[in-house]
Amino acid sequence: MRLNSIGPAEGATRSRKRRGRGIGSGLGKTAGRGHKGQKARAGGYHKLGFEGGQMPIQRRLPKVGFHSRLSRVTGQVTLTQLGLAGDQIIDVAALQRANLLSKGIKRAKVIASGAIAKAFTVKGLRVSRGARAAIEADGGEVEQ
Repeated sequence: MRLNSIGPAEGATRSRKRRGRGIGSGLGKTAGRGHKGQKARAGGYHKLGFEGGQMPIQRRLPKVGFHSRLSRVTGQVTLTQLGLAGDQIIDVAALQRANLLSKGIKRAKVIASGAIAKAFTVKGLRVSRGARAAIEADGGEVEQ
């Protein structure tokens, strides 16, 4: 077998439509373009989403969704990660020193995932209900 002897599989290629070649072809006269109008003419073009001057649908419909600007400066920490901070008093600065939060984070929330090994004080962080129960059960303290 040689590359020049290979062809597409049987039925894989169709012959192109020969538009405007008589009534018997099925695409004669208007050649599938319909009658008159901008799209029937050569060079007929309109902007995507343009509706002839009518207010386009993407501007008529209400916008949805919301991205909180606070989410850029808010992080989350698990109970397991709190143990890695190593300090007795854990706040945002202590978590940043332990590389658990990036530099731009200004506020954080502790979520109840994992377990803690020792008692410590959580200061200035938001704490979920389950995380608060786990910290206080282990002898720790949560301060606002």
